[in-house]
Amino acid sequence: MKLKAAFFDRDGVLNIDKSYLYKIEDLEWIDGAKEALAYLTKKGYTVFVVTNQSGIARGYYTVGDMHKLHNYMAQQIAEAGGKIEKFYYCPHLPGGAVAEFAVECDCRKPKPGLILRAFEEYDIDKDTAFLIGDKPRDVESAEAAGIKGYLFEGGSLLDFVKEIA
Repeated sequence: MKLKAAFFDRDGVLNIDKSYLYKIEDLEWIDGAKEALAYLTKKGYTVFVVTNQSGIARGYYTVGDMHKLHNYMAQQIAEAGGKIEKFYYCPHLPGGAVAEFAVECDCRKPKPGLILRAFEEYDIDKDTAFLIGDKPRDVESAEAAGIKGYLFEGGSLLDFVKEIA
């Protein structure tokens, strides 16, 4: 059976967007975010996070720093009754300070590479899948991958998700 999938941008959707967030102590959840992921998990959705992390290419923090934050976020969601199946991230930025990541790629949103990678790794039902992002590039990424994209402009993420799911 194909998976019902919900994709979320991270900064500005799940957590308050602070420039280049990577420290656990700087994490502030968006109102209703933990509850929204718990709601979707209970509804049978597989939840994925797709996030551009150009701070890695800029040299502001490491992949390891980001993984620490993502593990903490996943743990917090689990404690709230939800589950993040996987974080997909793009560490690239052409012209970035870290040569290894200063490249053109197919995963930096608005390109659909992060979502397409999830399609390769999981048997996802594209007809029921959707993405919630806070920027037009998130919605463009979803549409380029052949799924619905929704623009979240603040308020309660739980209320927003209930309207969609």
